[in-house]
Amino acid sequence: MNAVPLALDGYLDTVPEPDDGGTTARFRLVTSPTDDREDEAIVPCTAKDPHIAHALLNKIRPGDLVRVPGLLTLPGSADGGLQLKVDALEWLSTVPTAEGTVIERMGPYLIVFDPDTDKVPVFTEAGTWVGEADDADDISDVIDRFEHEQEAS
Repeated sequence: MNAVPLALDGYLDTVPEPDDGGTTARFRLVTSPTDDREDEAIVPCTAKDPHIAHALLNKIRPGDLVRVPGLLTLPGSADGGLQLKVDALEWLSTVPTAEGTVIERMGPYLIVFDPDTDKVPVFTEAGTWVGEADDADDISDVIDRFEHEQEAS
């Protein structure tokens, strides 16, 4: 297999999973070279350094923005998978939270899920109001309208 040095910025898609009794961690990183959701890629990552694994397992939450340099292992065959072996971890920003509220990232957007309502507010990472979806199924429509308005202006 070939390995390519690479540093990626992205956010954690899910809670990292421990390996080897918590001394290593596996996680999925969502990254995009643009702010376009269609350009997003999910990259499986492994951190074998116990300090990095500890930070991933105890401090970093899904949606937190991180930079991870390491070696990208390319598949040796068409049915093989790629994986980033993480050498370092830089915590770029956290997802804000409030009591009972869950905030998830979708590319450059923050989606706010409040258990007390079906309405779903959507903001950009910079805090710009995007819109409010009537429910979780309408989030993509709200973002698409916002992007279309941005292109038109």
